[in-house]
Amino acid sequence: MEEYLTLCGLVTLNVDISVFTNLCMAEYGMGSMLSIEGDMYSFGILVLEMLTGRRPTDKMFEDSHSLRNFVKISISNDLLQIVDPIIVHNELEVATDDSVNLRAMHSNVEKCLLSLFCIALACSTESPKERMSMVEVIRELNIIKSFFPTVGSS
Repeated sequence: MEEYLTLCGLVTLNVDISVFTNLCMAEYGMGSMLSIEGDMYSFGILVLEMLTGRRPTDKMFEDSHSLRNFVKISISNDLLQIVDPIIVHNELEVATDDSVNLRAMHSNVEKCLLSLFCIALACSTESPKERMSMVEVIRELNIIKSFFPTVGSS
């Protein structure tokens, strides 16, 4: 496999570079210099893509809409409606038939996902100076992991 560095500073394996070029357009398309803050923006958008199963280039995000704004607006209404159904299905499938356990598992999955969405939104905020650093991201991910040790462990 051949590795190369994309415009976003992300190492990838044989992936169409146009996907990452589109991902970086908001940050680097306007002539911004390559930076750690730009990489954090890209990381945040990538996490949003993974959690929602949607791409920033989907038709629904044309005009003035964006994946980030879609998540920011939708997150308070019904979180599980914007999550990629595969994530929720796979996570809840491992729960037992016991409705109490299922409700608790559902609640933990939702809280864990909300925490991940908050990290992604904090990384992809418009102002580069307000974005989370990777050190902060790792700290938050470790906190999430300690609070929800059974989520995703199947």
